Amino acid sequence: MNDIFQISRLIIKKKLKVLSATGKEQLKQFRKTYPFVKDVDFESFADKISEYNTIDKDNAWDEVLLKAQKKQTKTGVVIFKKPWFKYAAAASVALMVTLTIFLNKESETERIEPIIVNINNIEIGTDKATLTLANGANVALEKGTSYQDDNVSSNGEALVYVSKKKANKAVEYNYLTIPRGGQFFMTLSDGTKVWLNSESQLKYPVSFTEGKLREVELVYGEAYFEVSPSSAHKGAGFKVLNNKQEIQVLGTQFNVKAYKDESHVYTTLVEGKVAVSFEGNKQNLIPNQQSNLDLETKNISVATVDVYNEISWKEGVFSFDEKSLKDIMRVLARWYDMEVVFKNPELEKEEFNGMLGKDQKIEEILASIKNFGKITAYEIQDKKLILE
Repeated sequence: MNDIFQISRLIIKKKLKVLSATGKEQLKQFRKTYPFVKDVDFESFADKISEYNTIDKDNAWDEVLLKAQKKQTKTGVVIFKKPWFKYAAAASVALMVTLTIFLNKESETERIEPIIVNINNIEIGTDKATLTLANGANVALEKGTSYQDDNVSSNGEALVYVSKKKANKAVEYNYLTIPRGGQFFMTLSDGTKVWLNSESQLKYPVSFTEGKLREVELVYGEAYFEVSPSSAHKGAGFKVLNNKQEIQVLGTQFNVKAYKDESHVYTTLVEGKVAVSFEGNKQNLIPNQQSNLDLETKNISVATVDVYNEISWKEGVFSFDEKSLKDIMRVLARWYDMEVVFKNPELEKEEFNGMLGKDQKIEEILASIKNFGKITAYEIQDKKLILE
């Protein structure tokens, strides 16, 4: 079933003339593996693709996902998505059904069983965080716990602040720290919503001063911001600090990725407008653009990206588009709180396209990746994953 999604995606990309050289080679290999692919009448799908201007794109894509999820196997699901693919939803449904019929007529390829040794202590990530109060006290937040104090409360799965006006009171700051294997959602006192990914920390005021610049600091890690507009706060702007980088916003949605073990800081704009600056270098972003700050050269470059791939993590999905196995495993290592070792350095360079559910067990994730024939076996030793 995983191959069906991949073949469908590649064919539609080819019809829309956005298929990369890597994608063309992948489709070529699929046609060798599944000769029936050559016999499918793909021209009939051209009319479907042209219908995207007249369909409800969001509902159509939801139907595609629903159909895909109903067909997922116990080995884990790998499905695919890009903005243009969402618009071609009607074509993709028809194409996947056709390919399924053909694939069911083919004999299933032999799979190499993975090697699992010792005990497996790699667990799926959950909602958990540590709240550090202004007085230095730490509060553990996780499912099944609750916390309430003055203008902040938590049900163990989210943290919510409410604004309370207090005259002549010094600004107090809290920290929310997300460990490896965790994630958390919070609402700041001005109504700004923040999703924090694994291994991240945010510093923020308990309450913002009315009419003055609202400023928070992503100390490290990754966060998605849905900023309350300045019009609701007497024109007060919103700024996100990270190291020496500043992101000035007026009311928008964007993602910032700034992990301690990476030499680049990525800011991706979903809606609105932001200005990214670093030591005098400034770049303005428009929706679907991403700035890339190289901390070594101190240069900021801007490129158009597939926004979904950058923000899918907050929707419970990891989406990858031609990402190396090394990059993919770096992401998974944070979520599953594990160490990854490559026995073969060349394996790190292998590229994959796909979408993996964050609620899957690590064995299911590995089975999905292994289906593409890049991994012959793996070992799990306590919280260490060894790939070969």
